[in-house]
Amino acid sequence: MSKETHAFEAEVSQVLKLVINSLYSNKEVFLRELISNASDALDKRRFRAIQEPEVLAEGEELKIQILPNREQKTLTISDNGIGMTHDELAKSLGTVAWSGSRAFLDALSTSQDARQKDLQLIGQFGVGFYSAYLVADRVEVVSRAAGTVEAYRWESTGQDKYTLERAERATVGTSIILHLKEDQSEYLEEYRLRRLVERYSDYIPHPIELPEKPAKEGEPVTLAAVNRASALWQRSPKDLTEEQYTEFYKHLSHDWEEPLCRRHFRIEGTQMFAGLLFVPKRPPFDLFEPEPRHGVRLHVKRVFVMDNCEELVPRWLRFVKGVIDSEDLPLNVSREVLQDSKAVKIIRKQVVSQSLDALEELAKEKPEAYRDFWKGFGAVLKEGLHFDPEYQDRIAKLLRFESSSREGLVSLDDYIEQMPADQKEIYFATGASRELVKSSPHLEQLRKRGFEVLVLFEAVDPFIMQNLTEYREKKLVSAMAADLSLDESDSADAKQAETTETSGPLLEHFKQALDEQVGEVRPSKRLADSPACLVVPEGGLAPHIERMLRARNESLPVTKRILEVNLEHPLIQKIGSLCASEAGATAAADWMKLVYDQALLAEGSPIDDPGSFAKRMTKLMTIAAEAELAHGA
Repeated sequence: MSKETHAFEAEVSQVLKLVINSLYSNKEVFLRELISNASDALDKRRFRAIQEPEVLAEGEELKIQILPNREQKTLTISDNGIGMTHDELAKSLGTVAWSGSRAFLDALSTSQDARQKDLQLIGQFGVGFYSAYLVADRVEVVSRAAGTVEAYRWESTGQDKYTLERAERATVGTSIILHLKEDQSEYLEEYRLRRLVERYSDYIPHPIELPEKPAKEGEPVTLAAVNRASALWQRSPKDLTEEQYTEFYKHLSHDWEEPLCRRHFRIEGTQMFAGLLFVPKRPPFDLFEPEPRHGVRLHVKRVFVMDNCEELVPRWLRFVKGVIDSEDLPLNVSREVLQDSKAVKIIRKQVVSQSLDALEELAKEKPEAYRDFWKGFGAVLKEGLHFDPEYQDRIAKLLRFESSSREGLVSLDDYIEQMPADQKEIYFATGASRELVKSSPHLEQLRKRGFEVLVLFEAVDPFIMQNLTEYREKKLVSAMAADLSLDESDSADAKQAETTETSGPLLEHFKQALDEQVGEVRPSKRLADSPACLVVPEGGLAPHIERMLRARNESLPVTKRILEVNLEHPLIQKIGSLCASEAGATAAADWMKLVYDQALLAEGSPIDDPGSFAKRMTKLMTIAAEAELAHGA
């Protein structure tokens, strides 16, 4: 085939410009990234050989070779892994294949001050191959896919295009040839490469070979492995350093930052397996995608078997990265087998327990770091209350909330410690935003009594709080609940009953005026300063959740809500006086509709008929202004 020339996808061009313009100061990480990619390719070939033995010849050793060439000023990283076809080269190296790539690039900045931030963002997407352009001004990739005889060469200077053509390669695998920049000749020195491998990639489970010494022209090159090539998770924690843990995490996750916390464990009993789990500092961009990637890899007897193994990790812990290595599962295990495996259920329980242990330890020993975790991953952890009720108590202890009465995040334990002696329940409120919840009229009586209210404003909150009904023998009660009880005294109840009886006609007028909008009108015990509020009847959806579902074209029945009226409010009392006079009946109906619209605005809901609202408001303001002038005269 003749040489093909292709333009890079727009997103790739933007990433390459950031890299080529030396956005990053730590250039040496390119070697770690390329070795990690090579290691993944070796794992994939070994795994495929389980089902297709012909893919890997008996006795063939899987390995990575690093070959510097001083004369040609090239550095070659070569592997005999799975390799790539023509189309795979174009797809893998010519496009950015992430569902959130646009959001990622929108977050990138070209300013000098944002370098570290952009480095972290790129790391979250694992675009390690493009780090080659940190040290090279031209890159060649020669690859032959397992099971094929054709090889292809991909080549680019990292500008706007790349070429593809047929090439010669005797063996399966991939070679990346870096044509180094003039000022990057240090990466041709064997001792420098050896130190980088030992620092960043010592744990890679395949041999990484380097020349034992510089070869003279015409002499064969003698290669020797420079890494220990042992599974880090199988070593004893006391034999490992923080740096080794960190570099392994970066290899595993392609993250550029250190992990927030980790858990290294070994289980021996009816099932034998080892695990090493990490929690990242920052959430990836695909965390809330419909099909997010799970970050735990499955190995069997040190052999890589499966990436993103969702059977080992519940959805609500999908941010956890790591490795599980089982001694009992078969090497040819499939996802279907995993779903019904008793051994996998045991491993899954241990992954959950160890992950929660790590988070509990972080919350106790590093509360500031845990607050950062919560801001990034709290919405995901909450899902566990719904999906795995058996862990409800442990998850509840890890929950953090904003508060109606103090700054910062509050745990349920913090809340209970600050409760007044006469408070028996834990109160919370949900809404479309923190501002709307904190200013909600539903909280007025609670505030007046000195009761703290937990503020929840994420879309998942109304659903997960249905599952969390009690903590430390104290009920969790929604301040928005239709059946909210504030433990009124007998005298207060008697006064309320008397007020309701005398205000019966007024409530009936409200019901007639708003018959199409509300299902019930009743006196309120929760209001102190506002004239009215709207309450969702039992079994109904919060208004912001209903709007969200309707926006997704969900078919929902219309729910008429309850209008609660503050009978002691001056406005409500004046409306009552208008109702009592024949001349004021029409104006009273307009005021009632205005009270209803005001209740909608207070909760952040759109007004049913903005045009009628504007006309009604103008009319009533005119009447009020005329009355004020007449009174002044």
